[in-house]
Amino acid sequence: MKPAAVVFDIGGVLIDWNPRHLYRKIFSNAQEMEEFLSRVCTPQWNILQDAGRPIAEAVAEQTALFPDQEDPIAAFYGRWEEMLNGALDGTVKILHALKDKGTPLYALTNWSAETFPKALDIFSFLHVFEDIVVSGREKMIKPDPAIYRRLLERNSLRAENCLFIDDSPKNVEGARAVGMRAVHFQSPEKLHRDLEDLNLL
Repeated sequence: MKPAAVVFDIGGVLIDWNPRHLYRKIFSNAQEMEEFLSRVCTPQWNILQDAGRPIAEAVAEQTALFPDQEDPIAAFYGRWEEMLNGALDGTVKILHALKDKGTPLYALTNWSAETFPKALDIFSFLHVFEDIVVSGREKMIKPDPAIYRRLLERNSLRAENCLFIDDSPKNVEGARAVGMRAVHFQSPEKLHRDLEDLNLL
């Protein structure tokens, strides 16, 4: 039986988000940039904002720890839009093709509650979803089973009737753990094949 609804991750699936798009402009040396992103504004630090920590608090804390990096730290959210390198057009075409077929569409994303409204303003295709569960608003993040259940309960969805798409293997496994079908996003071309196999396209 084909899935009745499709649930998309957003960053890395529909939008090319990467802090390097910004920090290549700030650091002339790639090694210095990578050191900054692995030591100062790390993925572990960023995920706390995705889980609901206020940006001002996060920036103040990191600036106190690394006062010599005050300007690059401030840029992480002060110039946040420069981390967005546009939409992943191939996936957006798939999204619209599913919409045209009448497939119910939802999104579940690890994203700061403070920056997500900016993404909604920039990317009109985000408005095709019937609901978007944003981790920063819910104060929980993938792959916590609770956030998948929040999406299901809020929209009266049955897990086994949903297909979840994410570029993170651990988030894919998180969806499967609550009973959803899930595919690991690697490219629009592969996703298209996966959806054809499920009779969704």
